[in-house]
Amino acid sequence: MQAIILAGGKGTRLKPYTTVLPKPLMPIGDCPILEVVIKQLKKNGFDKITLAIGHQPDLFMAFFGNGEKWGIPIEYFIEKEPLGTAAPIRHIENIEDTFLMMNGDILTDINFKKLFLLHKNKKADLTIATSKRTQTINYGTMEYSQDMRLTKFSEKPSYDLNVSMGVYILSRQIISYIPEQGRFDFPDLVCRLLTKKKKIYCHPYAGYWMDIGRPDDYEQAIEDYDKIKDFL
Repeated sequence: MQAIILAGGKGTRLKPYTTVLPKPLMPIGDCPILEVVIKQLKKNGFDKITLAIGHQPDLFMAFFGNGEKWGIPIEYFIEKEPLGTAAPIRHIENIEDTFLMMNGDILTDINFKKLFLLHKNKKADLTIATSKRTQTINYGTMEYSQDMRLTKFSEKPSYDLNVSMGVYILSRQIISYIPEQGRFDFPDLVCRLLTKKKKIYCHPYAGYWMDIGRPDDYEQAIEDYDKIKDFL
C-alpha cells in the first residue's frame, strides 16, 4: 500500500513556531509530527511513502533520508513552485491503482488500513475521512423578510458540521482530472469529480483528530499526545 503525504506548506498560521522549522517537523512528544504519521502508516501495513515537499526540503530529506530507520521506503517529490494540495500527485511517478493521500500535520488515531479497505470494497473513486465539529458564530445573527422585517434572531448560534480530516483514499484514474500545469487544490478536484458524477464516499470518524494549524491547536496536540500515543 502506498501513501503520499503533503508537507509542502510554509505553516504561516502556526507562526512563530514555524519561523525555523516547517510545520510537519514541529515536535510532538519526543518526535516530529510527521514521524508520528510515518510510524502509524508503517504499523497499518503501508510499504511505500512519498513526501510531497516544497518549503525547506533539505530539512525533510536530512531527517527522514530513505526511510531505512523506520523500515519503510521514503521517496520525495519537490515542488519548484507552490502547486496546491492536489496538483503534486499529477507529477509523482509510479502511483499505485489505489493510494492514500494525507496532510502531514494532523494527529489522529484513525485506522488507515481500514479506510483503505473500505474504499476498495465500495469501488470508490475517492473516499474522504470526516469528523464532526461544532462551529460557533461569534455574532448575533438575523433573518429578515423582503421588506426588512426581522423574523429570527440568534445570539452566537452553533452549528454541527462534517469536516474533512485531510485523509483521503484515491483511485489512480482520478489523476486525469488534475490539470497538467499550474496550481490545483483538493477542493477543486472534489468539485470537478462531483461534476463528472464520480463515486465519492465519506467515512465519518468519531475518534481523535487534530488539525495542527494554529498555535492553540499545536499546544493542544502536545497536551493530548501523552494520552493517546499508546493507541497510535
